[in-house]
Amino acid sequence: MDEELKCPVCGSLFRDPIILPCSHNICLACARNIIVQTPEGESPHCRASRSSDYDYLDMDKMSMYSETDSGYGSYTPCLKSPNGVRVFPPAPIHRNCSITCPLCHRSVSLEERGLRGFPRNRLLEAIISRYQQSRSETVKCQLCVRNLAEATMKCEQCDVFYCAPCQQRCHPSRGPLAKHRLVPLSQAATGGSQQQAAHKLATCTEHDLENYSMYCVNCKTPVCYQCLEEGKHAMHDVKALGAMWKQHKGQLSQALNGVSEKAKDAKEFLVQLKNLLQQIQENGVEFEACLVAQCDALIDALNRQKAKLLTKVTKERDYKLKVVRDQITHCTVKLRQTTGLMEFCLEVLKENDPSGFLQISHALVKQVQLSQEQWVKGALEPKVCPEFDLSLNSEPLLQSIHQLDFIQVKYPFTVPPAPVLQLEECGTRNNSATLAWKILTFTQSPIEGYVLELDDGNGGQYREVYVGKEILCTVDGLHFNSSYNARVKAYNSSGAGPYSKTVVLKTSDVAWFTFDPSSSHRDIVLSNENQTVSCSSYDDRVVLGTAAFSKGVHYWELTIDRYDNHPDPAFGVARINVIKDMMLGKDDKAWAMYVDNNRSWFMHNNSHTNRAEGGITKGSTVGILLDLNQHTLSFYINKQQHGPVAFENLDGVYVPAVSLNRNVQVSANNLQQCTILKMHYN
Repeated sequence: MDEELKCPVCGSLFRDPIILPCSHNICLACARNIIVQTPEGESPHCRASRSSDYDYLDMDKMSMYSETDSGYGSYTPCLKSPNGVRVFPPAPIHRNCSITCPLCHRSVSLEERGLRGFPRNRLLEAIISRYQQSRSETVKCQLCVRNLAEATMKCEQCDVFYCAPCQQRCHPSRGPLAKHRLVPLSQAATGGSQQQAAHKLATCTEHDLENYSMYCVNCKTPVCYQCLEEGKHAMHDVKALGAMWKQHKGQLSQALNGVSEKAKDAKEFLVQLKNLLQQIQENGVEFEACLVAQCDALIDALNRQKAKLLTKVTKERDYKLKVVRDQITHCTVKLRQTTGLMEFCLEVLKENDPSGFLQISHALVKQVQLSQEQWVKGALEPKVCPEFDLSLNSEPLLQSIHQLDFIQVKYPFTVPPAPVLQLEECGTRNNSATLAWKILTFTQSPIEGYVLELDDGNGGQYREVYVGKEILCTVDGLHFNSSYNARVKAYNSSGAGPYSKTVVLKTSDVAWFTFDPSSSHRDIVLSNENQTVSCSSYDDRVVLGTAAFSKGVHYWELTIDRYDNHPDPAFGVARINVIKDMMLGKDDKAWAMYVDNNRSWFMHNNSHTNRAEGGITKGSTVGILLDLNQHTLSFYINKQQHGPVAFENLDGVYVPAVSLNRNVQVSANNLQQCTILKMHYN
C-alpha cells in the first residue's frame, strides 16, 4: 500500500493532498511547484502535447508567486524531486496558469481561486494518518546494529526510520541531505488525529461555511446547498450524499471482489509458476540423463558393431594366413622333391655305363616329366592377395550422426483425427482378418499409436485386439462363418481421437489351411504350395498349419505319401508356441497321436496313454476331429476312429500340427468330404 500513499512528485507520503480533475492526487505544496504560466492564445493541452516533462519552462519568464496564495516566499530554480520529476519555481496563479498531472500528463487551467479550487482528499489524509500511527507504534530504527531502539524520525526521501543517535550520525542536516524531509513519528500521529477531526467536518471548497450535503452526478463531486442554489451545479443532476455514498461503496465493494478474485487467481498462478519452475528443473535433469543414456546406448551399439567387424577382419586375416602357410608348406615339399630328383639325375648323368643307364633312363625321364607337369601355370602364383576384400561404408552413419538433433514439438497438442480404413487392403483368410488404415488429413498433432477394436462376431461389445504404431494388423483365431465389425482410432498425449468408420469382415465358412513356413522348424521342407511336408533330419521336427480354431467342429485328413523304415510320426493340434525340435506331444503345448506301422499312442506333456493296435503304411490317411463345442479331440485312420476319444476339456485356440523325420512325407487334404462326419460350424 505504500506506493498508493506517496506523492508522484516528491515521492513522500501525501501532505495536504488535493484531487486533480483526472482523479490523481498530489501534495498541495508539490502542486504549487509545478504550476506553469500558459502563453496567451495557447491552450494548456497544446502546451502539454509539446512536451511531457517540465524542462521546457523558461526560467526567465518565471516569477515569484503570490505569498497570499501559497505561503512561501522564495524558491530554488530547477529542483528535482526524489521521485524523478523536475520541479520549477511556481508562477503567479492567475487565469493563464495551468497545472499538468505528473502521472497522466493531462493539463488543466486554474480558476480564479487557484489551487483552492481543487478538493482536498480528506479520506486519503485519514488513511495516511492511520498508517503513520500504526507504523510509529511498532517501527524500530533500521540502522541500529544491536539492541534496536525505537524510531523517532523518518526521512520521507530515503524511506528510512532513525532513532535520534543514528539520525545525527547517518543523516546530518547539512550537505546534500539538508533538503530531505524528516518527519517525527509523534507529530505524524498527532497530525493524523487532527486530520481525522477535520475529516469529520468536511466543508465545501467554494463555500467554507457549508458542509457537503449532496452529490453532483454530472461533475462527480460532493456539493453543498449553496452550490445548488447559486453555483455552477444549479442545473445539474444531484442526489443525496448518503445514498450516493452507499451506492458507490457498493460498487467499490463489488469491484473489489472482482479484483480479489483476480488476486487470488494471481496467487494460485504464482504457485503454479513456482511448481512449473521446479518441474522444469527436474525435467531438465531427467532429460539430460535420458540424453546421456541414449548417446551411451548409441556408443555401446557402435562398440558392439565394431567388435563384430573386427571379428570379421580377424577371420579374413586368419583365412588368408592359413592359405598362404598351406601354400608355403606344399610348395616347400614339392621343391624339396624336385631338388632331390634333380640331384639324382645329375649323378645318373655322370655314370658311363650305357647298359645301366638304359635300364633306368625310361622311368627316370617319365618321373622328370611328371615332376615338370606339377609346376603348371598358376602353381607358382599366390592363391590369395594381401589386400582385404572388405570395405567399411561409414558415410551414411556419419551423416546420421551429424543430423542427430531434437525434434521440436509444438504444445499444446490436440487429439489426432479419425483414421480411414483402407478397404482395398482389408480382407479375411480362413479365420484370420487383416486390416490396414491411414490418416488422410494433415495434422500437426503427433500420433503416438493406434487402437484396433473388434466385436465378438455376434454384434456384441468391442474389445481391443491391437495397440501400437503399425498401420497394418492381422488378427488370428477368429470364429469361422462369422461377421466381425472392426474400427480403429489414433491417440497421443492429449487423448484418443474419434473412431474410424466401421468395416464388416466375414470369415470363411469352411476351414482351409496349408503348412506355415514362417513358424516351422528349419529342418522342415515344404512343397506343393506348402501342402506337402517332409524333413531333412533324422530327428522329429514340428510343423504347424496356417489356420487357428477356437470354436466349432473341424475335421481334416493327412495322407502318408512316403513311409520308410517304420518311423512314428505324430498328428494332432498345438498352441502357436509349441516346441518344434522334438516329437509333437512331448511338451504341454500339444495334443497328439503318434503311430508306427503296428500301433499308436496318445501323448500330451510327454504322457503316453491309450495304446491302440493298428498302424499306417504308405497311402494311409490320418483324420483329426477337433470338436470345440464338446471340447474333445479324436483321431481316425483310413476313415475309421482309432481308439477312444483322445482328449477332453480342450479350450482356447488350437492350430493343426504334425511332427515327422526324413523317413516320412505327408500331404494335407483340407477339402476332402468325409462320409462319417456331418460338418457344421457355429
